[in-house]
Amino acid sequence: MSIITNQPAKMGSYSEDDVLFLLKDLSTIQLEDSTVNRELRVQSGQHYSESLPIEYQPPKEYVELFWSAANEYKTKVAQCTGIVAEQIYRHKGKQAILVSLARAGTPVGILIKRYIKFRYGISLPHYSVSIIRDRGIDENALHYILKKHPEGNIQFVDGWTGKGAISLELTKACQEFEKKYHIKLDNQLAVIADPGHCTTLFGTREDFLIPSACLNSTVSGLVSRTVLNDTYIGKNDFHGAKYYRQLLQSDVSNDYIELIAGEFSAISQEAEEIALLRVNEEINAEFSGMQDVKTIQAEFEIGSTNYIKPGVGEATRVLLRRVPWKILLRDPSSPYVRHILMLAEEKGVEVVTYPEMNYLCMGLIKSVKETNK
Repeated sequence: MSIITNQPAKMGSYSEDDVLFLLKDLSTIQLEDSTVNRELRVQSGQHYSESLPIEYQPPKEYVELFWSAANEYKTKVAQCTGIVAEQIYRHKGKQAILVSLARAGTPVGILIKRYIKFRYGISLPHYSVSIIRDRGIDENALHYILKKHPEGNIQFVDGWTGKGAISLELTKACQEFEKKYHIKLDNQLAVIADPGHCTTLFGTREDFLIPSACLNSTVSGLVSRTVLNDTYIGKNDFHGAKYYRQLLQSDVSNDYIELIAGEFSAISQEAEEIALLRVNEEINAEFSGMQDVKTIQAEFEIGSTNYIKPGVGEATRVLLRRVPWKILLRDPSSPYVRHILMLAEEKGVEVVTYPEMNYLCMGLIKSVKETNK
């Protein structure tokens, strides 16, 4: 195996005490395109990881709604963070290495690290690495981590689950890693919310609004989505990303972390009790949310399940950086979907009340190939 010369990138607005990004800095390269052009290319066969969407810059009202949601649900987010952090620490203790999946996993990984430091006085290593659907995880980043922490026990972290594509990608990537390098990794993904029933390591299975899903880079350390484009990424490089320094004035990444972490003292006892109860529960990852997806695919005559994004977090992403066709809401009066309704109105997207599903909402992506015929 070749010597890994990659080092953590000096990028993003988070402190290096909170996270180290194992990414190649592509900040000087123009990778963005309009949402419609990019969607057309993706639906015509180009992989989504080869380019970036233009970062949506929300109006003042939407930022105010983000802060309203963050303040309203800060205790719930903190509690779910505490529950999953307690389970991680119980399973892996001081040997745990937090490896969050960039970028939605990054703020969650920081919160878990902060909670364990607050609760147990242990500062666990925390890295953010890239995993890409259909292309796997960044193996160079994993080799870097394993070389730095030969006695460590990796714990992968993400924000939430939708229909489970990343959970399945992670399992497949870990199997391939073991086959190639004879190193077994724990493929169980830790998340705050698991509405898709895709993991056994979660804070809750309720489909609720995790406020960090409301924004893009400005709540994720000003780091873009990750990029895997052969033009810029060599075989020995980490996967890439951009650092949006120009958005510094809009950045709320650290303010959000401090807001949630400020609740840890209030929720730690209950979080520990719930985590202890989980030890004796029979919890399975059944990917039961896929039944909803398949039902909706048939009813709305959608060509691919890739065009269906279930859950509050995924539906938000559809509105922020894809070409949305419809939004399905189980309960339009739920406080968790206020930002969805605001975005849908701003973008002129039809909202359909659809009570017969387990998820709170779903985002359906428009087939732009058919539109452009």
